[in-house]
Amino acid sequence: MKKTFVISHPKIKVARLFETAKHDVKKYLKRERNKERPEDVDFWDFDCKYGHTEQEAKVIHVSQINKCIDEAEQLQLGSFYLEIIAKAGHRAKKQDSAS
Repeated sequence: MKKTFVISHPKIKVARLFETAKHDVKKYLKRERNKERPEDVDFWDFDCKYGHTEQEAKVIHVSQINKCIDEAEQLQLGSFYLEIIAKAGHRAKKQDSAS
């Protein structure tokens, strides 16, 4: 998902547009996580970028998406860019600390 969310509409309130953006992100993440994984993949991981424009986009963690959207709402931005790309994730084995 590579999308510039435009936060302006003649009939819809601005707060609802930000809620819609959050809902779209949540729906996309759920859809991607439910896709079938290849044999060697433990889970779906995501590469995310957020910025006021596509050129200013910086890498963020998935857990920071809602915070970034809230920040855009506080700054009263007219639009913001969000990129979420699914990738294969592999669990790291824990090391024994009993030694």
